[in-house]
Amino acid sequence: MAHYRAEGLREFTEIPAPGPRRVVVAAVHSQPSKSRSAEENVRRFLEVVDKAVPEKTDVILLPEGITVVGTGKKYADVAEPAPGPTTALLAEAARKKRAYIVAGIYEREGQLLYNTAVLVDRDGNLADKYRKVYLPREEMEGGLTPGDDYPVFATDFGRVQLMICWDVQYADPARALALEGAELVLVPIWGGNETLGTARAIENHVFIATCGYDYPTYVMDSAGKVLAQAAGQGTAAVATIDLNRRYVDPWLGHMRGRFFEELRLDVPVGPPRSYWVE
Repeated sequence: MAHYRAEGLREFTEIPAPGPRRVVVAAVHSQPSKSRSAEENVRRFLEVVDKAVPEKTDVILLPEGITVVGTGKKYADVAEPAPGPTTALLAEAARKKRAYIVAGIYEREGQLLYNTAVLVDRDGNLADKYRKVYLPREEMEGGLTPGDDYPVFATDFGRVQLMICWDVQYADPARALALEGAELVLVPIWGGNETLGTARAIENHVFIATCGYDYPTYVMDSAGKVLAQAAGQGTAAVATIDLNRRYVDPWLGHMRGRFFEELRLDVPVGPPRSYWVE
């Protein structure tokens, strides 16, 4: 496929197509039970990472709430600062694997608690974090506070975004991040609607990796095709994706560019209304 560079206002010069930009993604499927502490939980996850994730992986994805699942504890019991004890354990694994790690924890900042996904870089630094914007009412009743922005993170292989579980139910988190140039969406998730997860990849033309308990753990391309899926407990979905690949429809062309050019944001959308059945 020809690629062009603008020369002045009216002329374009053909340039070589960019080469592949390959990224190895590993999503780990594990669900500890009967753990006595958040630290024990995290160490169990990292044992699976050590065994199931191959060398030369670029980014490793763990599920939502790795510090609480299977412990019987409440959010407030396991909430901690970020950086904090859990990010320190993740940092050890990141340095060992020379990979980025994404995981869902419960973060405490002052009196507030958040459902947070952390991004640890290859050197073990806390590169950034995302606080879950769409909280189901059950989490708010449990004391959590919703986040208020959709950050996109620059890594050494490309631009990634993080979403958490209930965010998948709504169109705007993935769309907002794709509009900011995100190429890969990493989703720690507990459970949810698989069809909507696929829709977020297709409608925004981004790669998606999910890592869940009551949701499949997979790596998916921007056409909604599952490239790899974890086989069961203690395994990982591992796939090599090419962030420079253009997914072109034979009739409609390059859909990522076309979709956002034709997206109608000028038509007003009214506020949500509550409907009650008597």
